[in-house]
Amino acid sequence: MSPRFHLQPLLDLAQTRTDEAARQLGELVAAERDVAQKLQMLEDYRREYNDRFVEAAREGLSPDAWRNYGAFITRLDEAILAQRKLAEQSQQLTAQGQQHWLAQRNKLKAFDTLSQRHQAGLARIEARQEQKMADEHAARLGRARLDGDGGAHD
Repeated sequence: MSPRFHLQPLLDLAQTRTDEAARQLGELVAAERDVAQKLQMLEDYRREYNDRFVEAAREGLSPDAWRNYGAFITRLDEAILAQRKLAEQSQQLTAQGQQHWLAQRNKLKAFDTLSQRHQAGLARIEARQEQKMADEHAARLGRARLDGDGGAHD
């Protein structure tokens, strides 16, 4: 039985943490996409509503209708500003999540490299042992031939 990689628990932990960081990053990317879609929807609706306002203004609006359009556009603008802030925050969180995932992945790579070196070292030891056994076997066969040949020539 080959010796166990003594840092295997840390390698396993690094793998778990990397997987968790990847999962969290996926959630952050999805949330960022949702926030961006909502922002786009608000901006599109604001443009459409403004176009309706302009068209209605051309046809003539009462002062109350003018105020209502204006008030609603103001509320839409406020909602857009709030959604832009959310989009910026979401982008920052996603960037932080990506940095966290990269850091975890780098740790995992480091432990994996050590594990691979450990395995390569074990393979070298095993190869040396096999070569030693093959050399000893060949030497025994050589001696046996010499012993057998020597007795026949005497």
